[in-house]
Amino acid sequence: MQVERIVKFIRRKVKEAGARGVVVGLSGGVDSAVVTALCKMALGKGVIALIMPESETSQEDVADAVEFAKKMKVRYYVVDFSRVYNEFKRAIPIFNEKALVANGNLKARIRMCILYYFANRKKLLVAGTGNRSELLMGYFTRYGDGGVDFLPIGGLYKTDVVKLARELGIPKKIIEKKPSPGLWKGQTAEGELGVEYGKLDEVLRRIEFRSDSEIAEEVGLSKARVRGIRKRIKLMKFKCEMPEVA
Repeated sequence: MQVERIVKFIRRKVKEAGARGVVVGLSGGVDSAVVTALCKMALGKGVIALIMPESETSQEDVADAVEFAKKMKVRYYVVDFSRVYNEFKRAIPIFNEKALVANGNLKARIRMCILYYFANRKKLLVAGTGNRSELLMGYFTRYGDGGVDFLPIGGLYKTDVVKLARELGIPKKIIEKKPSPGLWKGQTAEGELGVEYGKLDEVLRRIEFRSDSEIAEEVGLSKARVRGIRKRIKLMKFKCEMPEVA
């Protein structure tokens, strides 16, 4: 039933836009694999997958993405944007190799530009790969991986996406991979968020209906950690909204 609703949603968004299909950024991770599979179910041949590595991208992730695209029989392109990123490095007078977050966001925004170039040229929509857990936590790059036309799995918590991946027959290797945006070496999502997705999702499911103390006791986290999650949700809410107009 869940799959059917999302498939109908994808078809509706494409039809409303008068588009020919969608383009998806395929990273080799579970979220983008699930979105690609759902779009394939909804649109058949109307799906293009872009695999967009640069010099620091894990070659294992690239290989997994290519293998999955072939398995799904979707048209795909490997677009290495290392030279583009290097030109930005040379052009920006204050560029600093140690500024991991700023540099990672730049990479995400370059990928967004590439996705929209394909979308414009081929009359496609950009299908986002963000999930509900990361949207609530603001764990995405605004105008980067957050710059999309619609979000097929944006209503699903990360743990729900993993369950859905198993239902869809996504390769075990992709499902069990440690979640990471892959914007710098050693980056992990849970490391940056400070909590594993299993516990995070349990907090997020309760956050509107329980006190911090109740959540901490039920989930097995400290009250300070729960309070920190609540604070982050509030601080990051702006990332899911249009810029405020004076």
